[in-house]
Amino acid sequence: MTAEVMAASDANYDPALSKLITTLKEAETLSNDQEIDFLKALLESKELNALVNVHTKVAKVGRDDRLAPMLSNSAVILYEALEQLSQRCHLNEDCREVFHLLQKPHLQSLLHAHDAIAQKDFYPHLPELPVEMDEDEETIKIVQLVKSNEPLGATIKTEEETGKIIIARIMHGGAADRSGLIHVGDEVIEVNGINVEGKTPGDVLSILQNSEGTITFKLVPSDGKGAQRESKVRVRAHFDYSPDVDPYIPCKEAGLAFQRGDILHIVSQDDAYWWQARRESERTARAGLIPSRALQERRLLHERTQREVNDSESKKGSCASICTTPPASPLMRSSSSSSSCRQPKTKKIMYDLTENDDFDREMIATYEEVAKLYPRPGVFRPVVLIGAPGVGRNELRRRLIARDSEKYRSPVPYTTRPMRTGEVAGREYIFVTREKMEADIEAGKFVEHGEYKGHLYGTSGESVKSIINAGCVCLLSPHYQAIKALRTVQLKPFIVHIKPPEFEILKKTRTEARAKSTFDETNTRGFTDDEFNDMIKSAERIDFLYGHFFDEEILNGDLVTAFEKLVNTVQRIENEPLWAPASWVQ
Repeated sequence: MTAEVMAASDANYDPALSKLITTLKEAETLSNDQEIDFLKALLESKELNALVNVHTKVAKVGRDDRLAPMLSNSAVILYEALEQLSQRCHLNEDCREVFHLLQKPHLQSLLHAHDAIAQKDFYPHLPELPVEMDEDEETIKIVQLVKSNEPLGATIKTEEETGKIIIARIMHGGAADRSGLIHVGDEVIEVNGINVEGKTPGDVLSILQNSEGTITFKLVPSDGKGAQRESKVRVRAHFDYSPDVDPYIPCKEAGLAFQRGDILHIVSQDDAYWWQARRESERTARAGLIPSRALQERRLLHERTQREVNDSESKKGSCASICTTPPASPLMRSSSSSSSCRQPKTKKIMYDLTENDDFDREMIATYEEVAKLYPRPGVFRPVVLIGAPGVGRNELRRRLIARDSEKYRSPVPYTTRPMRTGEVAGREYIFVTREKMEADIEAGKFVEHGEYKGHLYGTSGESVKSIINAGCVCLLSPHYQAIKALRTVQLKPFIVHIKPPEFEILKKTRTEARAKSTFDETNTRGFTDDEFNDMIKSAERIDFLYGHFFDEEILNGDLVTAFEKLVNTVQRIENEPLWAPASWVQ
């Protein structure tokens, strides 16, 4: 009966504590040491078991992305709120009540506990090593980590001069980083009792892969160890990346895959070639490796050079827990930093609506630093609709204006072409002479301008400003080559790409709607199959050249559905903080 009760009681203990208690009971049969009795009583105490259970649950919450904290400095915000309230508490009774409530010690303690959990400040840390030692004596530290399905989050490499195995990188948010016990530059002496002298990083990886349970490292601490500080830089990725197909990444399992348009939190830029980052939506996840801006620029330049050489010739005729770092690739052997990497020159030319994308081909899109741009009451960002000719962006713009003509407005464009029958000056276009428009272009009076079939077209900056200053939403639908002329800190536009659906749906929806071809100036016939194909190819070209500039994409298959999405997008711009170039956020 006693054994049954004891077994039931032990079932409530934490598994690790239960193992310790069992070991102590075995030792108790060999000795009657009072210290063993004391330890057994301590381990069986309800208080200690409650603390261990709390720690286990907190640690589990810290690894659950679904329960990611919104912020980790709520206590700081509380004190800021108290400071503001102290100056305004004379205004009303509610203000005074909130002021006294925020001073309650229980509430403040709760917020401090929340911040400690959000910052993962509950993990154990080893005390600093003693500094008293003989000059010739080498300090050794022993680190034990429990192996799990999660990688340790560290990479190792062989030091070229000495041949020693050292810690090359610690991944932010990984098990090694959270432990606070392993640092960049630490020399690995032993792994699970196996001396690694003379071994390769691959040999060490094999030892780790074959290990179970606790992994014990014997390390020589680096001279300059210190806690890693997370960077606050956020970037928008301008390209797709998959570590699985990258032959140069130090460890494929440590890589972070992302797609163009993803917002990444760059937590470390210490390495010239490999940054550490996590997706902004995964705030508690372990950081992963991504190519740095300098490396990606060189990679793209290298690929471009190879394509040009090939074109010229054709015209003539393991990382389950810790990863190894391979030799540097030809792209990474130069010691120059990203600041010394030569940037391609950009041709500053007025766009020609025929075929003139040379200056865009020379741009190298990698990452763009971004920040949250908060909406300002009564001051709306211009909405720029970009799309292939005939895709329906002008129809969407007209419907949005018809929905609320007092709120949504478009500036009347300027042109040098002659007025056509049925047109009214100042309604469809503002008609001016070529000499006048060229002079205004030279004076910088147009936010975008171009030439089509020998005639100039453009939108004046004053007309855009007047709409914004009137408290309205300015809608623009220029040629796609005008994107970079419009995407400035002065305008802060929100750019939407209106895309056509696949051919069958495009043809079906336009035929059912009896849409008239925009390629025919008489506007009396429907679209041809060739025009549908040209529309799709043009959209693909626009996406290839300018896709990294788009804030939103809307597929215009069914016009009603596309319009609803545009309305929702515009409302979101007006009411929500959105990611924008960091230079736009003051």
